[in-house]
Amino acid sequence: MEASSFSFLSQDIDGHNKFNLEKDEANCDDEGTKRRIIGIEHSSTPFTDILDPLFFLDKQEKDVQSPKSDEATILDNNASENLSDSAGSYTQPWVKSPSTAWWDKFNNPDLPDQEYRQAFRMGKSTFDFICNELESTITRRDTMLCQVIPVRQRVAICLWRLATGEPLQLVSKRFGICISNCHKLVMEVCFAIKTILMPNFIIWPDEHRVKQINDEFDFFSGIPNVGGSMYTTHIPIRAPSENHSEIYLRKIDSNNKASYSSTIQGVVDPNGVFTDLCIGWPGSMSDENIFERSKMYQHINWGLSPTSKSWIVGGSNYPLTESVLVPYSNENPTWMQHSFNQKMAAVEGVAKEAFARLKTRWACLQRETEVKPVDLPTILATCCVLHNICEMRGDTIDPESKFKLVDDKMTPENAPTSAVLIQARDQLASKVLYQNQNIRYI
Repeated sequence: MEASSFSFLSQDIDGHNKFNLEKDEANCDDEGTKRRIIGIEHSSTPFTDILDPLFFLDKQEKDVQSPKSDEATILDNNASENLSDSAGSYTQPWVKSPSTAWWDKFNNPDLPDQEYRQAFRMGKSTFDFICNELESTITRRDTMLCQVIPVRQRVAICLWRLATGEPLQLVSKRFGICISNCHKLVMEVCFAIKTILMPNFIIWPDEHRVKQINDEFDFFSGIPNVGGSMYTTHIPIRAPSENHSEIYLRKIDSNNKASYSSTIQGVVDPNGVFTDLCIGWPGSMSDENIFERSKMYQHINWGLSPTSKSWIVGGSNYPLTESVLVPYSNENPTWMQHSFNQKMAAVEGVAKEAFARLKTRWACLQRETEVKPVDLPTILATCCVLHNICEMRGDTIDPESKFKLVDDKMTPENAPTSAVLIQARDQLASKVLYQNQNIRYI
């Protein structure tokens, strides 16, 4: 497979297109300095979009915030400098060191692989693989003041946090580190996974792989030329600021309680591996609008994608287009339409199952967490990358513990009006129906 250009969809408050991310590295670094990374452009898969939440913040809100006094700024700077970094912490002689007994148990090479899977949602071999891939990026050196946290423990802290959604206070006690270090470690590892592993594990298929995907979908559904199954899921978030709450508002229940969400739109292959992602659009947007704003939509319409001659199968919440095939939404479908919808449901079910396994592995996606809005896209992308790694390496999950996927579907705003598209779907449905009947009689 070939990896091509990969971009992050974001804007700063002034409206310039760039990806802003600040990352405070460890004071216990080998050079003993902090690094600041701002405005990095990456090269990876062509259509994956990660939307920065700052896209929806306006400059006026930033301007009305009261500036800090010089004295307050100095105090904040001194406080941040006194905080121990993500690599380790200097312990005062009279402070009792936190216990690392829990982690020491899992760091034992004799621990059964099954216990490792229950804790970190993957086997030892996959865990070691991730550590090896990230070692050169997240390794730190000891200093005279402190000993750094080893790479394996850093990765374990991140995986445990994603797999359980446990509050930072409990995670820090479990691994024997302070809360500030715990958050920094999680974000450091997530940033490394998104930067290093994402271009290698979320890849839009080339022409050879597209042919394989077509054959695999055709084998179990009978629908030819299917290049992927598409689905959009909602990730619950805490209520944003009042000025932007309506943007992320998903719904209001019968008790007049509002729920807010961000979204992940993904396309998967027949094995449930993500080949495209569009991350970070607010929950108030319809699936149709999210798809139309994705780079995959643009590339398919421009004919730049190997799957431009294949269908992307979506649910009834998507519109029927030249590249997206959706089921019939008639209240009283004919026999042919009903049969076709059943086969479409089998294809769409592949994406649903993939998202169900994603949320089962990483429970942080099931409920509101302490993650800040600015960090959420990185967390979501990391979970999807780790999902693909586990799927490709055969790390399965317990079917009995599978998360029940419930997402609201919105009716497409633009109903299909093209008679050519409707006729093309009718011809395909008729072909699939009679082809299957001939196979049955043979």
